[in-house]
Amino acid sequence: MVTLDLIIKNASVLIATDSPQGRIEIQEVQTHIGVKDGKIRYIGNENHPAAQIIDGKGLHLLPGIIDSQVHFREPGMIQKEDLGTGTAAAALGGVTSIFEMPNTNPPTTNQELHADKLRRAAEKAWVNHAFYIGASHENVAELAELEKIPYCPGIKIFMGSSTGSLLVEDDPTLEKIFRQGFRRLIFHSEDEERLRERKHIAVESKDVRNHPIWRDELTALRSTERLIALAEKTKRPAHVLHVTTAEEMALLKQKKNKKFGLISVEVLPQHLTLAAPECYERLGTLAQQNPPIRDQRHQDALWKAVLDGTVDVMGSDHAPHTLEEKKREYPSSPSGVPGVQTMLPIMLDHVHQGRLPLTRLVELLCENPRHVFGCKSKGRIELGLDADLTLVDLKKTRTIENKWIASRCGWTPFDGMKVTGWPIMTIINGTPVMQDNQLLGTPRGRPVEFQF
Repeated sequence: MVTLDLIIKNASVLIATDSPQGRIEIQEVQTHIGVKDGKIRYIGNENHPAAQIIDGKGLHLLPGIIDSQVHFREPGMIQKEDLGTGTAAAALGGVTSIFEMPNTNPPTTNQELHADKLRRAAEKAWVNHAFYIGASHENVAELAELEKIPYCPGIKIFMGSSTGSLLVEDDPTLEKIFRQGFRRLIFHSEDEERLRERKHIAVESKDVRNHPIWRDELTALRSTERLIALAEKTKRPAHVLHVTTAEEMALLKQKKNKKFGLISVEVLPQHLTLAAPECYERLGTLAQQNPPIRDQRHQDALWKAVLDGTVDVMGSDHAPHTLEEKKREYPSSPSGVPGVQTMLPIMLDHVHQGRLPLTRLVELLCENPRHVFGCKSKGRIELGLDADLTLVDLKKTRTIENKWIASRCGWTPFDGMKVTGWPIMTIINGTPVMQDNQLLGTPRGRPVEFQF
């Protein structure tokens, strides 16, 4: 009998299978998971010899959590975050793979800059990683080749200005991008023309409570209507990030032709958990992000879309800024909040509160990102796949605090929030890198491979 490197015994394991009808079914199974050479090599209830044995009794073992939208600020803005602190936060939060956005300084718009990020991550990344290429007016003709770079989850397009200089706001250029390549395009969907027309609302008021009024529902809807029309015209799939409005969700539900089809949809824990105006009155600019946190009507619509299957993926949109930067007078204060470390605890609390089945959370954070982005060996507990695993305690109650945050910014909008459900261990390629809120060993993340 082969001696395994690691075996996790007695846990309730969330295992996905493909049904004969083509549906993905996720079940909770009491079993053991054995790991050898970084891969899942055994699933069953026999006792195997292993170099390390972890007793998961009373715990749940999930596929490694994938956060497909983070901003780690390196290079160029490392006073906010770098790849070491950002991936440490990910590991502490139970996340095993991150896909990092291109709006760094300089922005990641060519193969050389993409390779630079990979070199940096090789030295300091605690978790597995991949890096988007950013679309710009200057690199449109190269995008069909750039999307094929190894360890790239796709091309990111900012239709509305946010943090950084990347922006492609006009339909003729957007159509050219849609026709350059074949992989799913990734969108920040806000209409730049309307943002410019309405910016005076923010400038004149200097009141962050007007953030969702400046960047209103129509700003989001108009942009999403445009990108859907281009996707339909060119037959090129598109992924709409951080959807915030009831109006967009109604449109997206209507336009989605099938699961993982032409259009896929993301939501954030922030938009499911915080609501205006209360969050702005309590947190001020610490609640400021793009697109904005909106009122209860929109949050209710987002939850409905999560539960009815309109939403495919959840990401954190981890976007740290220093407290000094956030304390600037609105709208000079930057938009964005940290989230990679708090995403899983917050969503496990929603599971505890009965708002979300655990199996659905696994779809949003593991199984569906695997399909939407074409991950080769991530997002599922299956023989032969990478042994990226997240062990959680659904009954553990803790309070999220700023002092727990590993991100260089050192704060969270969820400071003081009591949650039930907590990541106990993060396993990367068969090796535990976090246990009981402590990082273990040295950074050992690897680049994520994609199939396309």
